[in-house]
Amino acid sequence: MDNQLQKASFWKRISAWLFDVIITGILAVGLAVALSLLLGYDGYNQTVEAAYDKYEQQYGVVFDISQEAYEALPEADRQRYDAAGDALMQDAEAMRAYSMMLNLILIIASLSILLAMLVWEFAIPVWLGSGRTLGKKIFGLCLVRQDCVKMTTLQLFARTVLGKCTVETLLPVYMLVLSVFGVMSLAGPVVLLALLGGQLLCLALTRNRCAIHDLLAGTVVVDMASQRIFDSAEDLIAYQKKIAAERAARADY
Repeated sequence: MDNQLQKASFWKRISAWLFDVIITGILAVGLAVALSLLLGYDGYNQTVEAAYDKYEQQYGVVFDISQEAYEALPEADRQRYDAAGDALMQDAEAMRAYSMMLNLILIIASLSILLAMLVWEFAIPVWLGSGRTLGKKIFGLCLVRQDCVKMTTLQLFARTVLGKCTVETLLPVYMLVLSVFGVMSLAGPVVLLALLGGQLLCLALTRNRCAIHDLLAGTVVVDMASQRIFDSAEDLIAYQKKIAAERAARADY
């Protein structure tokens, strides 16, 4: 067999991906719950909710309404709503708790997702070898460099931390959280759509149908049973010389 990439089928890749995403998500949620308890997130949340309840009752308004519903309010009701909002914004304790909630959400999300991925997408593949998560092992897939040489631990780390964790997961999570908290409005959805579009273009247009994380790491998902994997670039060169010599010998006849 020549040194050609035996690219994995789409359905095997998507099945392994779904399996790994579910398990990674379970790990991340468990870590997030533990971190929220450790860092006291619930206390800040209760302070904010108490402040919302206080000013809603004091001014007879409901804060959780859409922009369309706000604009449809009579003038007197809008004035009460604005006064309640101003009072809430001037409540130093509530604003401090609100700011801490935002910071803690970003910290908890970052740490829980990073740790979950380091376990499932890095530590386990290092242990199993050939960049295989349990999902890839179940569906007979593995990772190689684009020249069919065995990937390095550094490449796997870059694929996990830089590609999967930072670009494809944490960036969308940050945009979503900041949009929910009103820190950014239009920029968040634009970034999310751009990232989704970029991922789809990579999968559709690259020669090996690689996702962003594989492009960053220089890796390809292949079928392990049929893929010839070389231990080093030297082994690849030696194999190519052997094949060239065999072809030359056959050509002489």
